[in-house]
Amino acid sequence: MTQTVDLNADMGESYGAWKMGDDAALLDIVTSANVACGFHAGDWDVMAATMKAAAQKGVGIGAHPGFPDLHGFGRQRMNFATGSLQNLVRYQIGAAQAMARAAGGAVRHLKLHGALANMASEDEAMAKACYEAALDLAPDLIIMVLAGTAQQRAASSLGCKVACEIFADRAYNDDATLVDRALSGAVIHDPDEAGRRMAKMVGEGAIITNSGKRIETRIDTICLHGDTPSAVRIASEVRRALVDSGVTLAQFDGLPV
Repeated sequence: MTQTVDLNADMGESYGAWKMGDDAALLDIVTSANVACGFHAGDWDVMAATMKAAAQKGVGIGAHPGFPDLHGFGRQRMNFATGSLQNLVRYQIGAAQAMARAAGGAVRHLKLHGALANMASEDEAMAKACYEAALDLAPDLIIMVLAGTAQQRAASSLGCKVACEIFADRAYNDDATLVDRALSGAVIHDPDEAGRRMAKMVGEGAIITNSGKRIETRIDTICLHGDTPSAVRIASEVRRALVDSGVTLAQFDGLPV
């Protein structure tokens, strides 16, 4: 049976005159785009332009909500009461839906960003609260989860559509969470290494951690961060390595887990 996997990238992270990443180049490589909603990065003009470009290229559009942390790029941990956290998610998804509709597209998936995502990967109740808020607005939304973590368990408990994600440019701990960016080796910058490890993980159907541990998981999509200097080269090499290993690239269908 031919394996199929989606390639996604976080984008729309520029802000005003400040530019982040090469979204135009990434949109020629990926099959899904996670667009910042203006809280950790992005603004109304950037959202509109990014979603219009994605819609024109047939790339799946996703909302990428984060903490209200422009200064820290959404990577500073914050604590909110559950109701406020849910409103934070709803607010950003609503903006994403409006911009996507105006651009001739639609939001088909949700992916939490940065510290919000990391905290939800450790805390099932937090993840569930975020996903319930999103599904209140869009019951057919596909929830992109960090495979093998509390995010996946939360989405599974809701019975919603799910896309299980692994990361091309991040190292893994033995509990399937991502190695803290403050630690050496947490971010992978070598395109060849990224391509090899993704072909291996998809081929084996498992996350391979820093210690060599294998964590068997469903793999629906691979994240290619857009904010690193080698992002486009990593994305190109991962795509090449997967195609060369016989993997078909296509948008995920969001089957429940």
